[in-house]
Amino acid sequence: MFNLGTRSAAEVPISILNSQFSILNFHTMALFDGLVQQLSGPVASMISKQLGADDNTTQQAIAGALPLLISALSKNASTDDGANALSNALDKDHDGGILDNLMGLISNPQASAGAGILGHLLGGNQGLAQQGVSQASGLNMAQAGQLLITLAPIVMGFLGKHKQEQGMDASTLAGFLGGQQQQAQSATPSGLGMLMNLVDMNHDGSPVDDVLGMLGKFF
Repeated sequence: MFNLGTRSAAEVPISILNSQFSILNFHTMALFDGLVQQLSGPVASMISKQLGADDNTTQQAIAGALPLLISALSKNASTDDGANALSNALDKDHDGGILDNLMGLISNPQASAGAGILGHLLGGNQGLAQQGVSQASGLNMAQAGQLLITLAPIVMGFLGKHKQEQGMDASTLAGFLGGQQQQAQSATPSGLGMLMNLVDMNHDGSPVDDVLGMLGKFF
């Protein structure tokens, strides 16, 4: 909530509102846009090579998988306990140092404990997430799973770095991720809209029932 003092929005100079809304927009777009930039060019080509897929298919899959992972983070931070646990995990293990050697990570994703991180983020929904990424992008199931394992520690590292830079506590982090989820979904290419429909269509904070419901329509 912006601090407008005792004045209504109509009484606040436009320049102040524009400045504050610009700050809000910067924060809400930082995670998704920053990750897309980190995972473009040679990095994306390296991921394609590791997956055994063409660059275009891989980039489509990345564009769909990132909002899915961001949504999972937002869900995990939607309770006080979850936000505190995520905040502590970021402070302890994810300071952004992983971003200094992305090529090394991509060539050996197992070394970054990506599978474990993905398990914490998605729980028992990993198979459904793989299927969603696969159907939305054209990757096969194994490739989609490998991509998610590769991306999970990168997303955590980027989020941890952003948290440190902005001095976020657990509560601020939870609010930030809520904005990230909305912005990432709106930035998803139209061809991947189906994948984002897998994530919390009824906005109850749980993607499980939504994923099962969508997959039920496919078969």
